[in-house]
Amino acid sequence: MANALPYKPKPGEIPTQPGVYRFRDAEGRVLYVGKAKNLRARLSNYFAPLHTLHERTRRMVTTATSVEWTVVGSDVESLQLEYMWIQEFSPPFNVRYKDDKSYPYMAITLADEAPRVIVTRNRRIPGARYFGPYPKIWAVHDTIDLMIKVFPIRTCSDASYKKAMATGRPCFPGQIGRCGGPCSMKVTVEEHRAIVDDFVAFMSGGDARFTRELTARMREASAAMDYESAAVYRDRLQAIDAVLSRSALVLPSDTDADLFGIAEDELSAAVQHFVVRGGRVRGVRATTIDKELDISGADLVDQVLQRTYGGAGAGEIPRQVLVPELPGDAADLEEWLQERRGKRVSIQVAQRGAKADLLRTATINAQQALMLHKTRRTSDYTSRTKALTDLQLALGLDEAPLRIECYDVSHLSGTNVVASMVVFEDGLPRKDQYRSFGVPETTDDTDSLYQVLMRRLAHVDRDDPAEVVAAEVVAAEVVEAVEAVEVAAAVEAEAVEVVEAVEEAVVTERKRPRFAYRPQLLVVDGGAPQVAAAARALEDSGHTEIALCGIAKRLEEIWLPGEEYPVILPRTSEALYLLQRLRDEAHRFAITHQRKRRKRDITTVLGEVPGLGEARIKALLKHFGSVAALSRASAEEITALPGIGPKLAAAIEQRLANR
Repeated sequence: MANALPYKPKPGEIPTQPGVYRFRDAEGRVLYVGKAKNLRARLSNYFAPLHTLHERTRRMVTTATSVEWTVVGSDVESLQLEYMWIQEFSPPFNVRYKDDKSYPYMAITLADEAPRVIVTRNRRIPGARYFGPYPKIWAVHDTIDLMIKVFPIRTCSDASYKKAMATGRPCFPGQIGRCGGPCSMKVTVEEHRAIVDDFVAFMSGGDARFTRELTARMREASAAMDYESAAVYRDRLQAIDAVLSRSALVLPSDTDADLFGIAEDELSAAVQHFVVRGGRVRGVRATTIDKELDISGADLVDQVLQRTYGGAGAGEIPRQVLVPELPGDAADLEEWLQERRGKRVSIQVAQRGAKADLLRTATINAQQALMLHKTRRTSDYTSRTKALTDLQLALGLDEAPLRIECYDVSHLSGTNVVASMVVFEDGLPRKDQYRSFGVPETTDDTDSLYQVLMRRLAHVDRDDPAEVVAAEVVAAEVVEAVEAVEVAAAVEAEAVEVVEAVEEAVVTERKRPRFAYRPQLLVVDGGAPQVAAAARALEDSGHTEIALCGIAKRLEEIWLPGEEYPVILPRTSEALYLLQRLRDEAHRFAITHQRKRRKRDITTVLGEVPGLGEARIKALLKHFGSVAALSRASAEEITALPGIGPKLAAAIEQRLANR
């Protein structure tokens, strides 16, 4: 591979003005769209020596055959053009958004002569004002039923409205009191429009004003002894209270904000969008994102805001946007949003108080959503089948790996070295087959991995099928021994000794570690060095028929034994998600076992020193970092800690020296 790209522009060709750039492949397809305040400075990052680039960035620039750019007048214009081109071309290397599901919305068709309120999942109705999203469709219907008691607007279909206006007869919903539009013959088009405006204002957060107005009207009607009108206002107030009770007041009543909780890993991200109007959470929307290139948290926030508000109307953009991290072009984004809203918009990071608490709640929900997203992809039967098939093709296996074992090594500053083995069969975890290993002496992680694999592979030839054969052999030996005893008419004691020896052998055979069957694939957590150590263990144990690979966490790359370059799986690959889950599960299991070992070691080693209690043990570990570092410390260094005298320090030193 050449270290420089053939289509790299000459140094003076790229302008230094703000603009938008596009990478294209040989067929002219747009692979990636990005913006920059300085095109020359930004593009120079892509044309650095290939070995210095992120693995996925390197894949993008080597797939591309050309780059082009468009200079714009300002940073805001570059932001707008970037959004437009991403929507137009759907570049495969830009982040991709996938809603977990389609959410129901309450929509007001403001573009109609007589706007109506509907329940819809279509976000592209011209001129419509949307409220939500709602978690369930029945929640939208319940809200509408309560709202039309306060603001009786049109609910009938367009066909019913046109027929009623043409014939002069009320529509059927109007006859039964379910439609308050002009087609009910109770209000004019102008009066109905005013009611619609009040409906929209209330749903946008103006609930306090309407509550005060209705309360004043009810009291006026009651004072005038117009009890029928007072009862109508009372019923409307009760309907308003019912609507408001469905969403608790989480922030001050004048708060108009959107909060974005984001959780991400190397390949995916989950976004929880909380819509707060009038201090109340009016809607929650969950989105998952597939990442192809290595993108920072600030850039991800930039992309999320562009996607959220790129097609939004002025009424859908709040006064305040709260994010976990400010994007680099936050000022440009604010200006862009202000142009779309027509009013001031601020982008902030919530540091403390109720807003920070709500943002943490959104982030926790995003973490759960990301976990469920990855789990569902690997647990679904179709996804599992595709994952195993893709893994077979990517690794060049003869058959799909139905049993996969993954290994990870964990330690604490070189001490308490443990390893874990997790097992997936048919793409699902087999927790009854999990194993943990203690490593008493080792030089490094590769040596630990070699030792563990040699111990595991020693049992490959003694799996269940082999145990069945062994049991049959033993049974035959029992028969032969008994016959020999009968034929030879041996002493009864000798026969008893033979039978006891045979029975002991049978019991010993049953105590052997049991595994369902030998693995088709071994996975190790690590890159080329770890894979080389595992390959050496397979060769030394005589089991080179078992496939092997390693997954490196930093770049999520797949390493094969003896290969100079890793295998890069697509970001949407089900096989990659399966390997990720294997790696994460092995790491979790190793950490859990390591913590148990560490706690036991601390208790048995330091707890055995007379006069050394729990508080002093914590102080020692906090100061020195680990038991290994403490064992290298002198008595004078230990004495420097408050509460530890020369006698106690000498006892600690002696106990750790004898460890």
